[in-house]
Amino acid sequence: MTTAPRPRSALRKFLQSEASSGILLIGAAVIAMMIANSPLSEIYLAGLHKLIGPLTFQSWVNEALMAVFFLLIGLEIKRELYNGQLSSWPRRILPGLAALGGMIVPALIYLGVNLIQPGALKGWAIPAATDIAFALGVLSLLGSRVPVSLKIFLTALAILDDLGAILIIAIFYNAGLDWMALAGAGLVLFMMLVLNRLHVVRLWPYMILAAVLWWFVYKSGIHATIAGVAAAMLIPVKRTPAQPAAERSPLHRLENALEPWVGFLVLPLFAFVNAGVQLGSITPGDVVAPAPLGVALGLFVGKQIGVFAACYAAVRFGLAERPAGASWLQVHGVALLCGVGFTMSLFISLLAFPNDPERIGAVKLGILAGSILSAAVGAGVLYIAGRRGPAVAA
Repeated sequence: MTTAPRPRSALRKFLQSEASSGILLIGAAVIAMMIANSPLSEIYLAGLHKLIGPLTFQSWVNEALMAVFFLLIGLEIKRELYNGQLSSWPRRILPGLAALGGMIVPALIYLGVNLIQPGALKGWAIPAATDIAFALGVLSLLGSRVPVSLKIFLTALAILDDLGAILIIAIFYNAGLDWMALAGAGLVLFMMLVLNRLHVVRLWPYMILAAVLWWFVYKSGIHATIAGVAAAMLIPVKRTPAQPAAERSPLHRLENALEPWVGFLVLPLFAFVNAGVQLGSITPGDVVAPAPLGVALGLFVGKQIGVFAACYAAVRFGLAERPAGASWLQVHGVALLCGVGFTMSLFISLLAFPNDPERIGAVKLGILAGSILSAAVGAGVLYIAGRRGPAVAA
């Protein structure tokens, strides 16, 4: 008796093309910076703030399109928890502790640098998140120099890191709550749960309800992107008699359908809309101000310390095993890549300082500096470590 092969994670299956989507993401950010500091800057800014219905173009991207990104992240989290690299506690321990260390240490570094700046303390979570697409893109460029186990480890770590970022956004970055809207969101979630329990496998009922859920969450005061994660948790992942192949489950079909749109449209558009910092209005003093400095140090220094120390401690005390075939130098290289916080860090900065465009502009430079340093040094360490051959036992 043969069993159907276990479905591959869309993120793992797409590791090679993640590199090209990462390059597109960088290109969109560079183009935005160039336009924002050119004679076209007024047209660029006017376009961002142009009203389209109830929201500006920038708000549609940040609150509606990014909800699609969070929907994809939620689907990936659920799939990994169900039958992937996070499906059992032994598999969760190492990436879980690494993700926790990689969030706590950068936040502490940011808070330490900004203790004398009370207005900047709200940005403590900015360096706590890892950009999964960017980090995996850099890793995939190194090809066979990096063991497959490390790619899987980084995927699991980044997924748990994203889960932590989602919880932070939901708990710490929300406005005054509208309880009627929250009740409406709860009703929609209940309807999606009923569809799930009735084994409805068509996607369109879930998508209609997800759109209604987004509207209620948007009106509730909780950031609207959380609707994407909540909806993902109720998309069926189990096989049914009518859909015997796991790859044909609603979750896998939706994940595979969304991934190219998110990687090649949503994230580059988000970068284009939000990375356009006007450098003329920023002085050298702004760049080394506590907020951007705390972000840059949190990403570049805090991430590598937090992730690597957590991994080393977990292995040293017998809580987990080091990724197979990987040396400690390669683990350190991956820890450095976790400092690439581009997309998620930009997103959280907008939530932390919604009415302070000057501080956001300076913080964006800190995000870019920390992310670029982390990517460059991490790739260099992994390249050197790969030339040394497979790891020996510690």
